[in-house]
Amino acid sequence: MKKLYIITFLILFVFYEINSQVLPNFVQASEKSLSSVVHIESVEIKENLYRYYDPFFGNLYFNDPREQMSSGSGVIVSNDGYIVTNFHVVSDSKQIFVTLNNKDKYEAEYIAGDENTDIALLKINSNNLDAIEFYNSDKVKVGEWVLAVGNPYNLNSTVTAGIVSAKSRNINILHNPRAVESFIQTDAVINPGNSGGALVNLEGELIGLNTAIQSNTGSYTGYGFSIPSNLVYNVVEDLKEFGYVRRAFIGVQVQDINNFISEKYDLDNNKGVLISKVIENGSAIESGIKDLDVILAINNININSVSELQEKICQFDPGDTIQCLIKRKLKKFTINIKLK
Repeated sequence: MKKLYIITFLILFVFYEINSQVLPNFVQASEKSLSSVVHIESVEIKENLYRYYDPFFGNLYFNDPREQMSSGSGVIVSNDGYIVTNFHVVSDSKQIFVTLNNKDKYEAEYIAGDENTDIALLKINSNNLDAIEFYNSDKVKVGEWVLAVGNPYNLNSTVTAGIVSAKSRNINILHNPRAVESFIQTDAVINPGNSGGALVNLEGELIGLNTAIQSNTGSYTGYGFSIPSNLVYNVVEDLKEFGYVRRAFIGVQVQDINNFISEKYDLDNNKGVLISKVIENGSAIESGIKDLDVILAINNININSVSELQEKICQFDPGDTIQCLIKRKLKKFTINIKLK
């Protein structure tokens, strides 16, 4: 009997040790990131149209604008009070209020925003804040654990867990021909109010800015989308320094490659992005790129979709030089392109 107890104990001990190494620990990441995520309340003026019937003039309408409060989330990106959020959270705001995780409340100044990436920058008058650490979103892998931190339905400081479900998703929510959509998809629960909050890894580092859900009901149904941290960082730096985003261009028209495109242009596989047209006087044509070339990689990072290409280019500024791996027919070579 004593031997049985010992064997049972050893089995349970080994089982515990194995599971403690396999199962993730979300406590450290939660504690580290919660103090960097804020609750945003914005005061908006909404039009309220009313109809009344006049016996002489028939139906008449009048407008009675009223203040309405909406809420979202934001992420502290510098110790001296800069906060990033979604453009759609604050774009129509008359006043913006920010509440920190410790319940301190401030009125925020709107610095600038970029509708094409759905990113806006705010500033509060405070120092010694807990700024979040940025992680290189290019290194994020599908399947890794992530946490969504925000304020859904005004439930302050809420943390949910999930995995990275996909990368470089374009879901056509910005409805703008110049919009950049290359989202990180996650199954961590994201609901209204999470917009502008943080998607972090198990180190509590920012890998994305939670922006959208795909749902027929307006509530979580398994699909959430975040702007990659590399893109967020570049937009924030431009908004802070210039008040707008400097957009770099290669000077090409591109399209995704599928079986039909591959057969039509006699490509050997579906990898990369096809250059359907090179724009005159653009960076690409000056670097020697031609129509029907295929972009395989930029700075040693593989490119397999138009949204991926857009995301990578938006991480650079006009005047920067990038290294492109190009395939022309069956020949591969590298070209340096100075962006305009």
